[in-house]
Amino acid sequence: MSGQSPTIAHMSKVAERELSQTTFAVLDLETSGGSPRLGAGITEIGVVKVKGGEVLGTFQSFVDPGHALPYFITELTGITDEMLVSAPFIDEILPTLFDFLGSADETVIVAHNSPFDLSFLKAAAQTHEIPWPDYQTVDTARLARAVLDRDEVINCKLSTLANFFGATTSPNHRALDDAKATVDVLHGLIERLAGFNIHNFEEMRNFPSKKKRAKRPISE
Repeated sequence: MSGQSPTIAHMSKVAERELSQTTFAVLDLETSGGSPRLGAGITEIGVVKVKGGEVLGTFQSFVDPGHALPYFITELTGITDEMLVSAPFIDEILPTLFDFLGSADETVIVAHNSPFDLSFLKAAAQTHEIPWPDYQTVDTARLARAVLDRDEVINCKLSTLANFFGATTSPNHRALDDAKATVDVLHGLIERLAGFNIHNFEEMRNFPSKKKRAKRPISE
């Protein structure tokens, strides 16, 4: 019987998988504020599940954050209190979301500025005592900063990267559209990584910043 823990085992399965054979769940949230610690909640979830460049499915749901939306959030996203009246609360939607995302053995979560999105999801799971699957994650903002040069893009905002990679959907602060734009950014970054001979998830996850790569010797 192997002494390998379940967490290490699933990390190994995902890590060794070719990027073309990896299932990515590209996720975006809209929220009522900047931090769950300050009382903000999720208002919309959008996910696009892809593998080998093909869309496997999409998920979209409004979420009732349990309070009225600040005016500036409605101005930014176009989401109103009226649109959320019949929406489920987060504890109702999380199990359905996890079912869609699939097993942590198979699925890698991708988000632009992923710590933001994951902080809301993990806080909600903890509050409602819903176990959090130990998903591996990719932050396309961090990856873009490592892969792209400043003479190519002036910043690594989603809108900038979507334009650079010719995304078919323009990000507009709505969850599913922003997730669709992030899919095109992810695929563009994966194509760039191929130029560095990066072809599996572990290599992508550990791809160093330009500064760290510059410190490496020319030959080893």
